[in-house]
Amino acid sequence: MMDLSRPDVIFTHESDLDGFVAGLFLQKLAKKMFNREVPLEAYHYNYWKQRELRETAAWVTDFTFETRMDKPEWTIIDHHVTEAQPKFAHLIHDKTKSAGQLCYEICQKHGLESPAMARLAHINNVADLFLENDPDFEIAGDYAALVKVYQFWNLHSVIDGDIEKLLNHPLLEVMAVKRRVEDPLGFEWSKRHVTEITPVIGYVDTVIGNNNLIVHQLLERGVTKFPVLVTLFKRPNNAVIASFRSRNGEALKVAEKLQGGGHANASGAMLPKSVRSIPEGIEYLRQVLNLKHETPLNNFGSLLDSFAPARR
Repeated sequence: MMDLSRPDVIFTHESDLDGFVAGLFLQKLAKKMFNREVPLEAYHYNYWKQRELRETAAWVTDFTFETRMDKPEWTIIDHHVTEAQPKFAHLIHDKTKSAGQLCYEICQKHGLESPAMARLAHINNVADLFLENDPDFEIAGDYAALVKVYQFWNLHSVIDGDIEKLLNHPLLEVMAVKRRVEDPLGFEWSKRHVTEITPVIGYVDTVIGNNNLIVHQLLERGVTKFPVLVTLFKRPNNAVIASFRSRNGEALKVAEKLQGGGHANASGAMLPKSVRSIPEGIEYLRQVLNLKHETPLNNFGSLLDSFAPARR
């Protein structure tokens, strides 16, 4: 059985189902191991990268391992690509599994498991790794949409912080109807409303439907010339978030230039606080990412190296 230090806090990613599931799995594990409620904190990439890490002991999940996390009493459970190597921290890393799946496997090793947790771990894995050929792909997308639509802490409140209550939740019926009715309509509308941010990045306007699935279909069906597609959405607190998608690893490179992160083909970034609307977000992306001269698509890496990082 792996030795885990007692954490002062658990950190997780706020933006998606994987961070939600992984974070709540770790909270249940900490309760079982140490008989105490360990606080859970969730962050978007931009805020996470700016946060000072002063805690003596912590568990971190669904965030890329960085040298600043390399502390003796820190445990990081993640699946993102990293070049950093731990000298002091305990890094549990597997690029082939979601963070939620990795956390559930750790729970199992400590005698914490249930059919509900196993089912949620599988569904989350399918959603986060976008396993299109899995028979649960559609329902997994509905679970992922819950976090996008209702947001992390609202959903956390609805299930009283108990991850097992998420399984077969009535709100999934809402997501299923939205998928069947809204997604086809949204795709047809959005494919006619793709505009240029740079010669290789297109902005996809969305009105209804699952943004991630719509953009994925646009890329898969080749209905746009852009190898990277971005969507924007505004949170209730007026923060504007950019979501980048691609097929050949370009999305992450763009998000990192905006102080964001994620996966190679599915990444995101929160825009500066000065950006308060979607039109302002589009203009901001054009100013930050646009180049004076078009660069060939096969030289995408060089194009990105010349971008100036976004600054707050």
